[in-house]
Amino acid sequence: MLSIVIPTLNEEKYLPRLLESIKCQSFSDYEIIVSDGISEDKTKDIALAAGCIFAQDAKRSPARQRNNGAASANGSVILFLDADVVLPAGFLEKSYQEFISRSLSVAGFYLHFSSPHFIYRLFEFFYHLVCFCGQYFFPASVGVGILSLTSKHRLIGGFDESIFIGEDYDYIKRLSKRGRYRMIKSVFLNFSVRRLEKEGVALVLWKWFRGALYFLFLGPVRKKIVKYEFGKY
Repeated sequence: MLSIVIPTLNEEKYLPRLLESIKCQSFSDYEIIVSDGISEDKTKDIALAAGCIFAQDAKRSPARQRNNGAASANGSVILFLDADVVLPAGFLEKSYQEFISRSLSVAGFYLHFSSPHFIYRLFEFFYHLVCFCGQYFFPASVGVGILSLTSKHRLIGGFDESIFIGEDYDYIKRLSKRGRYRMIKSVFLNFSVRRLEKEGVALVLWKWFRGALYFLFLGPVRKKIVKYEFGKY
């Protein structure tokens, strides 16, 4: 079984689209766990109406919500998804089968940015290049979509909740030492550009770049070096 864990905070606008895209998949051996940070909108009602397992915790962070959701997982494999993604047709079946057939312990996804603007095609190209090379030398991809073995997730204690940003990079780095890490090749994951559109491309890229440099040279980011809010959009 595949356990799909979705961290949420005020996601009433985006969560229904993700749940509908999961419902339309050909793959059906899954459970959906919506792990919420005490949303102030209709997120909880939407999750329960869709038949999801619902977990809630007052501490708000992607790491906390992912860990809290994973604690309820019954599947042997966990798929962590951000609430604002939409799955393309065949996504669950292709990614799950590839993950199992390649004997992976953790995997990331190549992304398709949900905007027609040319600049996002450039982002895709460079992101894919970095991830392709990095899977062999420096395992890293973003937390918008991560596949991991449940046993390995629990072995390393899940995501480090003391990290402010970059907890996904840290998670993959630690888990890759316990098993094989690769990027999924059979399917892309649609990536929402809502933060980029709201805050501005240059500002968000600067935050990501600064966080990446900090992580590379100083280690996990455990203090607020930039303003980065969870559940704002």
